[in-house]
Amino acid sequence: MTDFRHDGPVEGPRLLLAHGAGAGSDSPAMEAMTAALVEVGLGVSRFEFGYMAARRAGGGRRPPPKAETMTDEYREAVAALDHRGPLVIGGKSMGGRVASLLADEALDAGHAGGLLCLGYPFHPPQRPDRPRTAHLAALRMPTLICQGTRDPFGGPDEVAGYALSDRIEIAWFEDGDHDLKPRKRVTRLGHADHLAAMAARVRRWVDGLIA
Repeated sequence: MTDFRHDGPVEGPRLLLAHGAGAGSDSPAMEAMTAALVEVGLGVSRFEFGYMAARRAGGGRRPPPKAETMTDEYREAVAALDHRGPLVIGGKSMGGRVASLLADEALDAGHAGGLLCLGYPFHPPQRPDRPRTAHLAALRMPTLICQGTRDPFGGPDEVAGYALSDRIEIAWFEDGDHDLKPRKRVTRLGHADHLAAMAARVRRWVDGLIA
């Protein structure tokens, strides 16, 4: 049974978001991103994969399973979510990657109309020779990736060399790290500034999906 954290309006478009590899759905990054998205009128539902729930139950900090093995859990979350309005699937880092692996399936079934990735892990840090992008070349689901230009999992120069579907839009956030946080001395912007800009961009994109 999937446990959800629900925030924002009950009616209207809703984002179903999974967490990253190292922290759960209540991590500071996910809390801040959720708050920003709710501020622009989007509903957000968060859930956790089984390995993270096991950690909370005292199972130790075991590493996450391979992303490909968690797609069934994401399918179960989509099926369990009681929402009749427009739905976008996705998540933070690994969570978005897992969602991307079943995105076209969800699109074809009419379960979701978009994919949102908040910091996509294009490759492991310092390993651009190991891209995680093969399935993104033929992706048919409308997709928005919000990525910091300083993200160790993939910056503009590296991503420009990938073969990505024309259904994928990338919103770059200047000097943002994997949580979209910039260095204030470089940009004169704080984390809240980038999160507000991210949320506004996501809102415009979602509105375009359902127009």
